[in-house]
Amino acid sequence: MKEMALPAATLDPAARPTYRVAFVNTHPIQYFAPLYAYMTRSCGIETTGLYLSDFSLKGGRDPGFGRAVTWDVDLLDGYEARFMGGDKASKRRIGGFFSMVAPQLWGEIRRGRFDAVIIHGHNLAAHHVAWAACVASGTPAFARGDTNPRIGRRGWKAALRRPLMRQHYRGMAGVMAVGTANAAYYRSMGVPESRIFLTPYAVDNDRFAAAAEVGRARRTETRAALGMDPDLPAILFAAKFIARKRPDDLLAAFARLRVQGVAAQLVMVGTGERETALKARVVAEAIPNVVFAGFVNQTDLPAVYAASDLFVLPSVNEPWGLSVNEAMCAGLPVVASAGIGCADDLVQDGVNGATFTAGDVAGLADALRPILTDAERRAAYGSASLDRIGHWSYADCAAGIRAAIEAERARRGAGGTGTS
Repeated sequence: MKEMALPAATLDPAARPTYRVAFVNTHPIQYFAPLYAYMTRSCGIETTGLYLSDFSLKGGRDPGFGRAVTWDVDLLDGYEARFMGGDKASKRRIGGFFSMVAPQLWGEIRRGRFDAVIIHGHNLAAHHVAWAACVASGTPAFARGDTNPRIGRRGWKAALRRPLMRQHYRGMAGVMAVGTANAAYYRSMGVPESRIFLTPYAVDNDRFAAAAEVGRARRTETRAALGMDPDLPAILFAAKFIARKRPDDLLAAFARLRVQGVAAQLVMVGTGERETALKARVVAEAIPNVVFAGFVNQTDLPAVYAASDLFVLPSVNEPWGLSVNEAMCAGLPVVASAGIGCADDLVQDGVNGATFTAGDVAGLADALRPILTDAERRAAYGSASLDRIGHWSYADCAAGIRAAIEAERARRGAGGTGTS
């Protein structure tokens, strides 16, 4: 795949015009809300979240985790949040195409005088209401998603869907690619290069890195609290225990390494449908040094990363895989399947980790072995992770959004509704 180049993240608000940007999302999301606050605070991009539902604020059962989840980060702080339809937003839940229509988007966007509206998704009626409101008001509409060719549909459904999607993207001012694989998908849909803007899928690097630094000072205490061995190098899995994430493969690879005499421990963070089977396998096969830490919320995750030595994401596929970003902020080497969306951009074989083919247990074990058995390699890979993730940040995402707005304004002859 052709790797995308990042725009220069020179975003001094005093030197650059201010833009007003709205994001259309189904609900407040723990990874997006800090980005919106950051852009409003630091980048001269006044951000408004146009939300179809508020269900993420109340907590509720997450089918992947198999338990109720309430995020412990503020999802509304630092930017303007508007819920479409007031009380109606409290009743909406994601379902079929018409599960979220939100006609209130029409008025919000037409009155909003936004310099851009960024629409996350296309599978709900509300997404198309937002697009129509942009057309009616002359507001540039950009698509942002995380689909990539590795997880696309196949067969006759793909054949039917393809012309519809090509038409959908043709109606946008442009698309905002979250990474190299996502950009390849947009190219396959006929989007010209001039309309593809890299807006990296990022986490709050500063928060994770600072919290991980604090966590390193408490590494011994955290290991003791989790029941980890104080000395063995720790492999960390932090994700839902579901089949697509392939936690069983990691457990099998770890068992193989232990039989071969590799000294290590495996820390499994999360819950889900595979949890009971995984625990039963540990007991049945007497696999030593496996710790099941349960669900860990956002605030406590950096300490767990800091207590670990190597992060693994063995999924069959992922649209992206933001847990990799988090682990890299903590300075961890990463081993990931080549099928995940972030692999092209964040995981460099022999530099900060390794990739392998999903489902290949022997290949996963081979990728883990040299990192686990060589402390100097782990340290070098961890430093490389920190360096790489420093260039995959909220600032880089904001730079991409600004570049998209300015390219569209230039295309329209410097028109628009900017506040500059």
